Amino acid sequence: MDGRSGGLGSGDNAPTSEALFVALGAGVTVLSHPLLYVKLLIQVCHEPMPPTLGTNVLGRKVLYLPSFFTYAKYIVQVDGKIGLFQGLSPRLMSNTLSTVTRGSIKVFPPDEIEPVSNKDDMKTSLKKVVKETSYEMMMQCVSRMLAHPLHVISMRCMVQFMEREAKYGGVLTSIGEIFKEEGLLGFFVGLIPHLPGNVVFLWGCNLLAHFISAYLVGDSFSRALAIRSYTKFVMGIAVSMLTYPFLLVGDLMAVNNCRLQAGLPPYSPVFESWIHCWKYLSVQGQLFRGSSLLFRRVSLGSCFSLE
Repeated sequence: MDGRSGGLGSGDNAPTSEALFVALGAGVTVLSHPLLYVKLLIQVCHEPMPPTLGTNVLGRKVLYLPSFFTYAKYIVQVDGKIGLFQGLSPRLMSNTLSTVTRGSIKVFPPDEIEPVSNKDDMKTSLKKVVKETSYEMMMQCVSRMLAHPLHVISMRCMVQFMEREAKYGGVLTSIGEIFKEEGLLGFFVGLIPHLPGNVVFLWGCNLLAHFISAYLVGDSFSRALAIRSYTKFVMGIAVSMLTYPFLLVGDLMAVNNCRLQAGLPPYSPVFESWIHCWKYLSVQGQLFRGSSLLFRRVSLGSCFSLE
């Protein structure tokens, strides 16, 4: 009786926990959408306002591009406050599908994933981290592939801000439009740079956090446990900056050459592949375009130009 009761309790808690994660993720998605919307428009080189002259910390005169707040205010003036949430529906669906998929994939039995303990030696702890990271990587790749078509639709809905007439409407209409013009592969443009970006981020974050927690933060520290709990978070921010070019290239490829201004000259060349896109941005010095939303200076390659 006791065993059956415990099993039922844990079974009831699993759907509740998953629903809580989905609801929490949806809330974060809604709140962060204006930020990602502005970032995407900056990534595709849409600068609706001229730069302003200012001074940097050294007192030198510098041309500054509009910050996130100025850009968001401009969008509100054009499309109203609801305009800040263009493309939200497919993004919500994409993130929800990704969350549910990650919770459903069972690469290893749960009892085979053991947490790292302070009593583990170097070889044992590293083996556990590698196994856990491999498990997370499999979940990330599968969920990313399943949710990517909705991500493409969301990207294209957002960059329609640059168009006079919308070409992509609801999710079903957009699916039909993409399939008609680009076939099945049209739903997976930009996927390849996102996948290695996610893999590098995951391994870099987990391994760096492990080595710092295990070998740089000793048990002699008075707040060793608190420091270790924040290590992975801090490493996530640092590694995300290094893997940002993968995100940028993936987003640009998702809207490239799709009958939208954002993916056509003069805003962007028509790229033959994501490697072509990467090389072009590298030459222009724009591999981190859109990574900063507050202090944006004009650079030599701040806008795309025809090759």
